[in-house]
Amino acid sequence: MHIHTVGVVGAGTMGNGIAQACAVSGIEVVMIDIAQGAVDKGLATVAKSLERLLAKEKITEADKAAALARIKGSTRYEDLQSAQLVIEAATENHELKNKILGQLDALLAPEVIIATNTSSISITQLAAATGRADRFVGMHFFNPVPMMALVEIIRGLQTSDATHDAVKALAERLGKTPITVKNAPGFVVNRILVPMINEAFFVLAEGLATPEDIDAGMKLGCNQPIGPLALADMVGLDVCLAVMEVYLKEFGDSKYRPCPLLKEYVAAGRLGRKSGQGVYRY
Repeated sequence: MHIHTVGVVGAGTMGNGIAQACAVSGIEVVMIDIAQGAVDKGLATVAKSLERLLAKEKITEADKAAALARIKGSTRYEDLQSAQLVIEAATENHELKNKILGQLDALLAPEVIIATNTSSISITQLAAATGRADRFVGMHFFNPVPMMALVEIIRGLQTSDATHDAVKALAERLGKTPITVKNAPGFVVNRILVPMINEAFFVLAEGLATPEDIDAGMKLGCNQPIGPLALADMVGLDVCLAVMEVYLKEFGDSKYRPCPLLKEYVAAGRLGRKSGQGVYRY
């Protein structure tokens, strides 16, 4: 299956990053969101990101213009009908994703592949919201999408080989390195990463060290490019909390209990970079 147009549902951090990665690689993109303001913000973010690449001489002015011209912003689901693959990149909320996936399934032609960018929710469960479980797959990008090389391709119970192979080929066209993962909460990377972030919050809550020293310790002692608390702010503390809650529910193991301090920060609206304050102030 040749994919020449990709639909992206969600114009937020992950959605606009996916749209940019596709557009830079010569693929037409339809990026939708529920409000025109969200669409405009997503397009503006892509433009700023491309401008930074231009300033670093990673792309030319012509490359930038061509990529922007390939992205169509919209609030109409009907505009996704030209796509051979639609990637759902909405907030990490099971009910919301089920609603969106049901709408997509009713709208799109039977042969169209639907992918989800979920970071923790069961692919098999999400596939059940559609009538095309064989053409449903997880395609988990990492933030920031234009820079991060990895894409986890997660097979649900009924994901076909043809669907897997088409999505893997697309990831490679985007210059990414795909890894194939079996369906399980958190898949591979977040299964390891988010509990580490959660543990960093326990260390912070216990007053063992300052946020700066915790992050410096992990950077210098474990050769991580960014400390776990700074990374949590980048990912979004609400996202980290949602992932831990999924693990606790699905595994039923208390080791996945979200740190109370993480829950308190989210309740206070301290979500990280996107809200201007998380562990750190921005």
